[in-house]
Amino acid sequence: MEKKILELRLKKHIDLLVQRYPRLKSITPSIISAYEVMEQAYSMDHKLLVAGNGGSAADSEHIAGELMKRFKSPRPVTSDFAKKLCEIDSVRGPQLSKNLERSLMAIPLVAHEALSTAYINDVDGYGVFAQQLLGFGRPGDVFLGISTSGNSQNIMNAVVVAKALEMKVIGLTGADGGELASTADVVVKAPETETYLIQELHLPIYHCWCLMLEDRFFGGYDKKEDKVL
Repeated sequence: MEKKILELRLKKHIDLLVQRYPRLKSITPSIISAYEVMEQAYSMDHKLLVAGNGGSAADSEHIAGELMKRFKSPRPVTSDFAKKLCEIDSVRGPQLSKNLERSLMAIPLVAHEALSTAYINDVDGYGVFAQQLLGFGRPGDVFLGISTSGNSQNIMNAVVVAKALEMKVIGLTGADGGELASTADVVVKAPETETYLIQELHLPIYHCWCLMLEDRFFGGYDKKEDKVL
């Protein structure tokens, strides 16, 4: 039954993605493979670290924002945690237990300006993501490197560190894939070659991942209707 539920969850989101963006049909196997890497990590209480440059930096923060709070479905805290909050503070606890939402830990490496600018200024501009991964990454975590060309040097340096830390690497690129395609554990190549067109397809891909992950860890199932909620 559990396997069936997981398959139904994947299918409903992939079907909707392809319906809205038919061009992505050819790469759905890689989209699913990347999702499975993230799902396995989260199921073992690991985390996702994301990085990119320019528009892909904005995408990195966007992805983290969707995973760290509700995207579409409610994510209430557990009853045990709600009870602890109320025991600690009888005034603030009830409100916190009502408003807090469970997270899937995701860290956008582009968001730490003091650290990144210091490292860029003092050491090496191409090594800033690698340095952050060394500090934040742990074996079993996942690094999602976003590069429309697949050849961004700061992303490739981060890949080396991620692999040394025994992390899985997902590459989100354009049709060419670049160097990232040959080094990532899974690469998802948006079927475009021009930067802004690639970025326009990256958004529905990672939205699909966020929806599937949220469904997997916070979704429900209606046994009577035999459908996922």
